[in-house]
Amino acid sequence: MRTAQPQRSAAAAAFDAISEEQLRKVGSLKWSEHPDSLPAWVAEMDFGLAAPIALRLQESIRNAQVGYLPNALIPAMSRACADFMAVRHGWHVRAENIRPVADVLTALESTVRLFTPGTGRIVVLTPAYMPFIWLPATYGRELIQVPMLATGDAWELDFAAIENSLHGGDLLILCNPHNPIGKVYTRTELLRLAEIVQRRGARVFSDEIHAPLVYDDARHVPYASLSDAAASHTVTATSASKAWNLAGLKTAQIIFSNAADAAVWTQKGAAKEHSATPLGVVANTVAYSEGAPWLRDVLEYLDANRSLLAELVGQHLPGASLVRPAGTYLAFIDCNGLNLGGFEGTPTEFFAAHAAVVLTEGGLCGDAGAGFVRMNFATPGPILRKLVEAMGAALPG
Repeated sequence: MRTAQPQRSAAAAAFDAISEEQLRKVGSLKWSEHPDSLPAWVAEMDFGLAAPIALRLQESIRNAQVGYLPNALIPAMSRACADFMAVRHGWHVRAENIRPVADVLTALESTVRLFTPGTGRIVVLTPAYMPFIWLPATYGRELIQVPMLATGDAWELDFAAIENSLHGGDLLILCNPHNPIGKVYTRTELLRLAEIVQRRGARVFSDEIHAPLVYDDARHVPYASLSDAAASHTVTATSASKAWNLAGLKTAQIIFSNAADAAVWTQKGAAKEHSATPLGVVANTVAYSEGAPWLRDVLEYLDANRSLLAELVGQHLPGASLVRPAGTYLAFIDCNGLNLGGFEGTPTEFFAAHAAVVLTEGGLCGDAGAGFVRMNFATPGPILRKLVEAMGAALPG
């Protein structure tokens, strides 16, 4: 007797039906940069645009709302983001302390310039989002890498190493959920981290851009919501750009959780607000206020994809392993145990050359990422299956 298969939702069926041909025709960066390969590199999703966002953008374009960012658009975005934080994460932050910037990296540079001394170093937990590795040098700052502890089935913080690495005036970059490893930090972990930061007299830049993309087996805790002490030493950055695939509209939010930082921003940083765009502010506003149904469908689909990916890695990549991500749509696959037949390059280079699959090089995420690949699994399930099967077929023997 055949076992009945679980019924797929209409949204899942629609996502499954998106073809390579359609995606190449759309011409996103992900699909156009390497036209003869299957892409799983840059953090873009392949699921189109939420209908409420598309409608509001069409209205803005009809009204020629494509000039400089009007100040009148900002309060609605700030309120929508504040309401989203309160409902989804239980974090009650003043709307007026949520300000627009072009992207999370603009927020990071502003934090370095405005809230740390010139001698302050930048401490990064690795593997890390690639720009966190190379950007400190462009700021004239020393980079300190603190590797995570890989336990086989989890990534853990090395609290002793963090304590030894942090000095007064340093900036710790926290990425939560953590790109590229997909870790979602627990409240207990964050509280212990906050105690270290406070004791050492350092600051935190908390990149929470992936916070809406957390699966049911985890819960996102905004770092600045932990305590008054955490709020006093933190600048938070987020955006709707990852969860609703809006990166090209160049809008994010920098969030101040204490009055002193908000006052410094008003005096010295507010000009950065006009690096955001009218269309981006409108799209973020709609995403936070009307985008929950679309996000629910996407998360359900991504959850199925992360299970499918674990199954496919086990079937087709003997010797490789991954820690199941609790958030994001990124998987960090350990390929150090793969037999690449004496290939002298990295696994990323091997799969590009022999499988025509484009991944992100793990070594770009810091020294702890050597031998890993970062894979974006926010793609139709049939395409995900095809690219992992191609990787497996490329292995010798």
